[in-house]
Amino acid sequence: MSSGSHSPERPAVIHEGLPTQLPDIDPAETSEWVDSLDAMIDERGRARARYVMLRLLERAREQNVGVPALRSTDFINTIPPEREPWFPGNEAIERRIRSYIRWNAAVMVSRANRPGLGVGGHIATYQSAASLYEVGFNHFFRGRNHPGGGDQVYIQGHAAPGIYARSYLEGRLDEDQLDRFRQEHSHGAGKGLSSYPHPRLMPQYWELPTVSMGLAAINSIYQARFNRYLHHRGIKDTSQQHVWTFLGDGEMGEPESLGAIGVAAREELDNLTFVVNCNLQQLDGPVRGNGKIIQELESTFRGAGWNVIKVVWGREWDDLLARDTDGVLVNQMNKTPDGEFQTLSVESGAYNRDVFFGADPRLKKMVEHLSDEQIERLPRGGHDYRKVYAAFEAARNHTGQPTVILAHTIKGWLLESFQGRNATHQMKKLTKDDLKGFRDRLNIPISDEQIDADDLAPFYHPGADSEEIQYMLARREALGGSLPRRTVDPTPLKLPEEKTYAALRKGSGKQEIATTMAFVRLLRDLMKDPEIGQRIVPIAPDEYRTFGMDSMFPSAKIYSPHGQTYQAVDRKLLLAYKESTSGQLLHEGISEAGAVASATAAGSAFSMHGEPMIPMYIFYSMFGFQRTADSIWAMADQLARGFLIGATAGRTTLTGEGLQHADGHSPLLAQTNPAVVHYDPAWGFEIAHIVREGLRRMYGTSDEHPHGEDVIYYLTVYNEPVVQPGEPDDLDVEGLLKGAYPFRAAPSGQHRSRVMASGVALPWALKAQQILADEYDVAVDVWSVTSWNEMARDAVDVERWNFNHPGEQRRTPWVTERLGADDAAVTVAVSDYMRAVPDQISRWVPGHWQSLGTDGFGFADTRAAARRVFQVDAESIVVAVLQSLAEQGLLDASIARDAFDGLRVDDPTATLGVKQEGGDA
Repeated sequence: MSSGSHSPERPAVIHEGLPTQLPDIDPAETSEWVDSLDAMIDERGRARARYVMLRLLERAREQNVGVPALRSTDFINTIPPEREPWFPGNEAIERRIRSYIRWNAAVMVSRANRPGLGVGGHIATYQSAASLYEVGFNHFFRGRNHPGGGDQVYIQGHAAPGIYARSYLEGRLDEDQLDRFRQEHSHGAGKGLSSYPHPRLMPQYWELPTVSMGLAAINSIYQARFNRYLHHRGIKDTSQQHVWTFLGDGEMGEPESLGAIGVAAREELDNLTFVVNCNLQQLDGPVRGNGKIIQELESTFRGAGWNVIKVVWGREWDDLLARDTDGVLVNQMNKTPDGEFQTLSVESGAYNRDVFFGADPRLKKMVEHLSDEQIERLPRGGHDYRKVYAAFEAARNHTGQPTVILAHTIKGWLLESFQGRNATHQMKKLTKDDLKGFRDRLNIPISDEQIDADDLAPFYHPGADSEEIQYMLARREALGGSLPRRTVDPTPLKLPEEKTYAALRKGSGKQEIATTMAFVRLLRDLMKDPEIGQRIVPIAPDEYRTFGMDSMFPSAKIYSPHGQTYQAVDRKLLLAYKESTSGQLLHEGISEAGAVASATAAGSAFSMHGEPMIPMYIFYSMFGFQRTADSIWAMADQLARGFLIGATAGRTTLTGEGLQHADGHSPLLAQTNPAVVHYDPAWGFEIAHIVREGLRRMYGTSDEHPHGEDVIYYLTVYNEPVVQPGEPDDLDVEGLLKGAYPFRAAPSGQHRSRVMASGVALPWALKAQQILADEYDVAVDVWSVTSWNEMARDAVDVERWNFNHPGEQRRTPWVTERLGADDAAVTVAVSDYMRAVPDQISRWVPGHWQSLGTDGFGFADTRAAARRVFQVDAESIVVAVLQSLAEQGLLDASIARDAFDGLRVDDPTATLGVKQEGGDA
């Protein structure tokens, strides 16, 4: 028996897509079929056996035999020639337009890499994708002025030069700007062009950041979904708006590229089309040299439930495929790996004739009427605008599924020295010979003398009155205006009145509630507001009940495009799970990446749709900035706004969870994002003031920011229940918002000191204050720090101002000015984060500084034990204050030493008898 055969004792199991497991009613016949297959494998090899099996499966489906569907089809175009729609454009004019754009895009990058400048750029990507973009710009992409609203088009980051080159022809950018590609400040602010699609850097031009590879895919899925959300909730009619996402085949290796495609299929997002530019190359090599990336992606997307359209071969192949009566050409296409296709793309027609067509006499005969040059120029489908148009038209008209277009192209197409080379990512500059050959291929009316003049070939514009420019402007006018274009003209909002915050500001009486729950109570009140209530978008990744938000289920409901078609298992409960097509809550399942994508879509709706929406994304804090900081960076680049709520914050507060749940550093990660305003409130009334100020800054109006500020508020809140105090009558609201204010003055004592504490650490500081007063006669003022980050940013800004204004009166950071007014001998800072968080402000705090923090990995234990291990609890604060006073010569060192021994601050077993309550969120 051959090595590939099955043991006769091993039962065969039929599965995968069949309704039943079928009995073997004729084992002898089955054995004959299996033996035949084994013999074929032994004699003809696995490749032949695979081909025969595929043909048998194909035939079985034709005969309506119930076998699983194949997840990939032959390596040919999905849409046959007879089903292609009439192409409505002027082919000759559009070809010339593409040539001009190709030329200017390549020249722009080459000029940016002239000697002495060398700022980089990418030439080959756009050259491979030009037809894909131009078919879209001329026939499909709707601008903002379209009656049905504008489309969202995610431009592949490395293709940005081609988009700039198109805008240059349209008159939106001038030649000087093209010549300042990747030079955003050296010629003056706003006079250059950003490297990639960056809305924050070019806020009137780019809408959607894409160059952090993979994020365009997931963000566009949730953008298309959010468009449906707006429509279903009656906020805006988005039924005619489409999302187009341009991606690279190498980019599809990023987990974010494919990680959410099931969401798009499940929610039937037929307003979404992926266009994957399959030029078979990553940055430095083939995507699948030994395989076929188009076939692989087809299988993946089909399996996920997408409509798949392959655009593999240009029209010149149609005649050859029509002659392929026995399937030998299709078989050769199927079995040729991508690495071989790369080689074929750079070799001569004679080489292609011998290697690709010479493998079988029937193939060679099929092309004997073609010259070597004709064979060499047989195009890939992604370069044929008719084939691309047919795919785009089919995608736009398809219903019930998202569509992916897999377009076969050649990287660096038409640039002979670049075309199909593995090194194209690093090839930035064109030689004179490159330029002349490229010019000839594109028929650009530029002379050798112009190219030879100074090694910098000129840009080309045919003139504003030329046939080509008038054509492209007319096409854009018919489709609703030029793209990309970002406009900000949102519906004005009336912000909530003071009474909305009243409940939180008066405290919780005798009831213990966590700050997570305090925020949720405020969120419920805000959702009831008649003005902004419907515009709030609560978002959570499968943690609504954890955060105490299940009370929203009956009224706000969970958004689902299908409503709720089942009886919920908890339907008899008061707070039963409830889905609705008009639901307000976005329940993202276990996907923080998806939740940030939803927050980005919601937070940019004010510019994208003219409808301000207020995302309130609440999550386990460790899984926010820790897991999705890159997505939040892109959210900031997109100029999105909203609230990120890091619930269950802190390294010692989330009892029992351990190392990968205990957040001791997210404020530092937040500090790295210039758009993120972080607060670490200790009390509910602080949350009320912070949220009110956040709404004012992001959604209010001012002379400086008539449409609000492009910032994101990040609040860290905790799941430890405590009695929430009422707002003090003399509350320093300005200090609260700037980052710190005096919460409780020392009750009595000498050696006036200061403890600054944030978030959940404030109760520890208050307990330490009492111990120091009662047992050591030391006077400690307790300050509530609401934001270490904001105080540090203010101080850095002041230092920068001083640096740039020599000779003028120096300014003083707010924290220095505010704390310098006190006569504290020492300052001890404490938080539930690593010491680097409070240490941000240490150099600007007058006097002696000591910080306590939770440096190291988290672990599972009681809160008391964890705080003793990290030495941040009240007893540790007491010792820190005494040691600091001793170091200043204000106290005998033995007092601090005795306190250390007596309070056992180095012994976590001393906390065994300390009782605790679990968190309520």
